[in-house]
Amino acid sequence: MEQEVLSQMNEQMRIFITCALVVTAYLVDFLCCKLIIPVIRKIAVKTAFRWDNYLTGGKVLHNLFHLIPPVAFLVALPLLFPEQRWTPFAVKILYIYVIVIASRLVMEFISSLYAISNDSDLLRDKPMKGVYQMLKILVVCVAVILTVGVLLDKNFTSLLAGLGASAAVLMLIFKDTILGLVAGVQLSAHDMLRPGDWIVMDKYGVNGTVEEVTLNTVKVRNWDNTVTTVPPYVLVSDSFKNWRGMRESQGRRVARSLNIDVNSIRFCTPEELDRMASEKWAGDLALDGTTVNLGLFRAAAEHYLRTLAQVNTDLRILVRQLDPTPEGLPVQFYFFTREKDWVPHEHIAADIIEHLIATLPSFGLRLYQRPSGMDFTRHS
Repeated sequence: MEQEVLSQMNEQMRIFITCALVVTAYLVDFLCCKLIIPVIRKIAVKTAFRWDNYLTGGKVLHNLFHLIPPVAFLVALPLLFPEQRWTPFAVKILYIYVIVIASRLVMEFISSLYAISNDSDLLRDKPMKGVYQMLKILVVCVAVILTVGVLLDKNFTSLLAGLGASAAVLMLIFKDTILGLVAGVQLSAHDMLRPGDWIVMDKYGVNGTVEEVTLNTVKVRNWDNTVTTVPPYVLVSDSFKNWRGMRESQGRRVARSLNIDVNSIRFCTPEELDRMASEKWAGDLALDGTTVNLGLFRAAAEHYLRTLAQVNTDLRILVRQLDPTPEGLPVQFYFFTREKDWVPHEHIAADIIEHLIATLPSFGLRLYQRPSGMDFTRHS
């Protein structure tokens, strides 16, 4: 009789201790989240570093303190109830709960690392999102394997050995993910692509700015505001044009041509030579009876380009002839504008070409233009 009373008292004492442990553990968790975390965040804000703001500003600390109750139960439960049949099952549930919280903690830490890398001048322009996504996938896979091991009473290594037999199936399932990871590493290592780059892939209808590089897709906003997504490995296996080099250079190229009517090309008259001899661009030219009006136009056009503030004179400036065609003799104007944005660059190029077209008659030159219906009407 006394033994039964003592047994009941011991049972009641263990239940009381368990309830006290539950209340204490969750109270500690609550106080840590409500009192300690705000203090840590205030300290992190006052430091000279920025990375600690990301580590303390997210859910990393919350998940860390959420581990206190299950770990406490995991240690105390076998000690308080060693002979109960339900103790092994409860321990398994606690192990799974710890695995879930720990995996959430690691994934929040990875998210904080991604935010830190985006804030870093060295890594901001690197396509790192796919790498961090792959790390999160690995964390989830490890958590699933550990959970299965707890439920089946198998250790981690034996489960991995079993998965090795199905590696071919896993590679087939995660083929795009693996290819995307490898491609992301290559794009980052060789600095082939960054968010914000202007890329062109005519094969896939891509012509715009890279918005995001993830593990499985590269999202590009085209100039017509449509969005095109392509797999990262396509950028490695196929060729694409990246305009970043132009943006980082000292100018943007203009290569425009005017087709000159060959019937207007001739030697200059003495009156024309006298009129042009006083021009600045003609100072170093030998003006005589063999001077051709197209040669004077090329010299004047090159001098005009070198006097413009919008044209970068430190880069190549060239006015040259191309091969004659049935539509006339092409004269190409090759130069670089200081302005690299699309709209102002096009405006500058248009103003320059319009000025050159307007100066052609003063050299006795004409543009070639195929006759239209109005031309036939005018001469009929």
